Amino acid sequence: MNSAAKADNAITADSTAVPARTAPHDDRFERGLALLRTVGGQENPAVLDSLADIAPDLGRMTVAFGYGDILSRPGLTLRERQIATVGALAALGNAAPQLRFHIDGALNVGVSPAEVVEILIHTAVYAGFPAALNGIAAAREVFEARPGLTVAPVDTEPVPGDRYERGLAKLAEVDGHAGDQVVASMRDIAPDLTRYIVEFAFGDVYSRSALDLKSRELASVAMCTALGTAAPQLRVHIHGLLNVGGTREEVVEVITQMAGYAGFPAALNGIAAAREVFEERGEE
Repeated sequence: MNSAAKADNAITADSTAVPARTAPHDDRFERGLALLRTVGGQENPAVLDSLADIAPDLGRMTVAFGYGDILSRPGLTLRERQIATVGALAALGNAAPQLRFHIDGALNVGVSPAEVVEILIHTAVYAGFPAALNGIAAAREVFEARPGLTVAPVDTEPVPGDRYERGLAKLAEVDGHAGDQVVASMRDIAPDLTRYIVEFAFGDVYSRSALDLKSRELASVAMCTALGTAAPQLRVHIHGLLNVGGTREEVVEVITQMAGYAGFPAALNGIAAAREVFEERGEE
């Protein structure tokens, strides 16, 4: 055996023999742990135990940064943060265990089962039907695991009136001038797509009553930020969130939160989009 191979074997042997070091007291970790217990409803969060054998530091980072730094910030309520997180994870479509955890967490902090379902239906507009269907499957698992929880279908009857006219009215209410620009930009090349956006996204989905407009726009901003491929649409929905009662601080908070779920590049690009919108609206 050559010297390099012997060295490698020695490193492997040493690394398996040394136990995970115990981190000193960390206010960020303790703050995050308390918040994680509130959201997750568990005294001993599974994220720590599940990583203890191979990546204990990642577990501590998840708690200290994700919860101690980000989710403990005062700019959004825990209910609003869970709406944003469920929307983003459902849209990403690659984090089913985490989506189930945060659906459960949403229920723990006051989001109703009907609102969870509505967030997942809303996902179909921004990430497609497969993402929405997979999200509903995750929600079903969570609901079935909670004893005594009953979930009844919401708004099963079609909303009366012309879908297109209803959609135009809701588009104007939510997105205002920004929405008009999106529609106008496609009329010359894809008029049918324009009609589908108005009829389905706004006439069918946004017009449903199970989720208020501010919650929908929080979820939309989170989804468009997390996806990382929808900068023009993100700007439209930042306008929309501001139009339906959201604040600049809430816009920044929901985008900042996405650093933990979609990475810093997605959050940085989201903040760049927000800056453009704030400047366009004449806000400092």
